[in-house]
Amino acid sequence: MIQKSLAALAQETTPSSYAIVVSELCFSYPDQGDVLRQVNLRLKPGEQVGLIGPNGAGKTTLFLSLCGIFKPSGGEIMLFGKPVVVGEFRPEIGLVFQNPNDQLFLPSVQDDVAFGPENMGLSSEEVEERVQQALSVTGVKHLAERVPHNLSGGEKCMVAIATILAMHPKLILYDEPSANLDLRARRRLIRFLKTSQQTNLISSHDLELIVEVCDRVILLDEGQIVADGSPTEVMGDEYLMEAHGLERPHSLIPHYC
Repeated sequence: MIQKSLAALAQETTPSSYAIVVSELCFSYPDQGDVLRQVNLRLKPGEQVGLIGPNGAGKTTLFLSLCGIFKPSGGEIMLFGKPVVVGEFRPEIGLVFQNPNDQLFLPSVQDDVAFGPENMGLSSEEVEERVQQALSVTGVKHLAERVPHNLSGGEKCMVAIATILAMHPKLILYDEPSANLDLRARRRLIRFLKTSQQTNLISSHDLELIVEVCDRVILLDEGQIVADGSPTEVMGDEYLMEAHGLERPHSLIPHYC
């Protein structure tokens, strides 16, 4: 098992200096057993971390718990030194959904990107500044007046990211961001993620994206973290990956002449 002990992690630095501290987190749905079981996790500011695991491992449930949407059945989540409270709006953390259509619902791209800042009570001038900045950073400024549901999958993905960036989050959770993207849109997304200034936790079955973007990867299976280390160390372990329903990324398979 490639995972640091909680005691070793505690010695590295204080919890308040972390972006996220998850301690003994448990979650259960009413008609199911535990979906998350005593999950312990810490992310430092600025880290680019991949979250991998088979379907049903608990990745999306973990994300919704981190955002304060789901109430844990046990444990605690600290976000930048403050406990996460269910239902409390925390602009420090943003979630990019797997399906951009779940995030885009207003008449224009500009309206969608402005929605978050407007609900933060900002002035109209600051809202406009944030909208223009988010559209520019994601490369979709030319789409500002377009109707979101008429956009391509790749365009919707970047607009959905812009809606989160406009709230100036410190931590962004990406749930399968490259799903259903063509090669050109996927490459654009990878370039964006590699230059991102936020702390990012990226859940994806696109393991080559994780290899390119992340400097750390966490393997979750059956609601537990079973490995935590560098992408090469974790995803390059053929037996570990196969034991948890995954394959080594092609780029990490040794090739001989």
